[in-house]
Amino acid sequence: MNKAEKKFRIYAIIVIFVLLTVLLTVINGVNFTMAADDADMLTEMLSERQGSFERGENAPGDFQYRPKDDGFRMGPMGPQSPEMNASLRYFTIAFTDSGEAETVAFNISAVTESEAREWARSLYREKTGWTKGTYRYRVYKKGGTTYVTVIDQGRELLPSYRILIISAIGEAAVLLTGWFVLLFIGRKIYAPIEEADRKQKNFIKNANMEFRVPLTVIYANTELAERKYGPDDQTRSTRRQLSKMNELVDRLGEISVFDGEPGQAAEFPFSEYLTRALDKKAAEFEAKGVSLTVNAAPGVTVRADRDAMEKLIDELICNALKFSLSKADFTLKNENGRVVLETENDADLPDGPADQVFDRFTTLENNKEKENGAGLGLPFVKQTVRAYNGRVSAEVKDGAFALRIVM
Repeated sequence: MNKAEKKFRIYAIIVIFVLLTVLLTVINGVNFTMAADDADMLTEMLSERQGSFERGENAPGDFQYRPKDDGFRMGPMGPQSPEMNASLRYFTIAFTDSGEAETVAFNISAVTESEAREWARSLYREKTGWTKGTYRYRVYKKGGTTYVTVIDQGRELLPSYRILIISAIGEAAVLLTGWFVLLFIGRKIYAPIEEADRKQKNFIKNANMEFRVPLTVIYANTELAERKYGPDDQTRSTRRQLSKMNELVDRLGEISVFDGEPGQAAEFPFSEYLTRALDKKAAEFEAKGVSLTVNAAPGVTVRADRDAMEKLIDELICNALKFSLSKADFTLKNENGRVVLETENDADLPDGPADQVFDRFTTLENNKEKENGAGLGLPFVKQTVRAYNGRVSAEVKDGAFALRIVM
């Protein structure tokens, strides 16, 4: 259960991270977009005056701001501010068709006039955008002259960058706090689940022991009846049902083993063991009228616990032997650096996904012998595969039950 609790915390943190990242990305994206729009509005105003605020009646826009006589009120902000012409750091360089440069306006301290000319010349064939991080430029033509206007938006972008840094710090703080909160909440949430799981395991363990006593008695009574009166259809039917019950009880006894963590991982000869195990079962497949086909690439290995992998292969073979109608195929190969095991057997089942077979005590009805298993083998297969970060899936297609394992 601790593993499930860790996954819950990790997935919850991932969800929080994605949501916060999307939210903060939108906020900061809109913030920087608005800053770029303000800068473009200023360069457009300058282009309308051929690169200088001094070439118009009003600055920076075509308006005259007058405060009301009844006292102070907030005036226009940003590019529309009447003070913009005095506070904006910018320069405009004009180029003739022959390439000669002329300084139209120079109101900036970060560069010299000669540096501004070289800078403008490097932007001569551009249109508009950012240059050197915090400078916005616009290239435009008036008559036969090309103007390059560059404005310094560093001061205006400073709040945007501060918001970006605060967003990153805030997101990290929320994730860290969320992790500790989920650590506390996770324990509270999973405490009753762990208790229920513990009770379930105790019940199964007790049921396993309690079932064996009456089964032993029934088996003994059946044997005595056959000795006294001879075997008949009733006693043979009783023996068949007892055999199924014994198998179920044995399976219940294995649940505690299924729930355990895999042992120490080592190099396991997958193809070698699979081939050998199927060779041992070949006679049983033949006796049931099932054609067995094995395509195992030689030398396929996987790093895993040997006992778990042997049990996994045995369960797959047992499942195919029990439910195949007339044929069973096993294919083992290396694919894109992963080990892929595919099993397929014909079955009297409807087409569609069949992942429910990986749930405990769940089986699919196969009409060959109405022979349903306990529903514990394939759940163990899934648990083992996932313990090694693998994937397992099952489906019925064209009357064939296909199972695919990737490790």
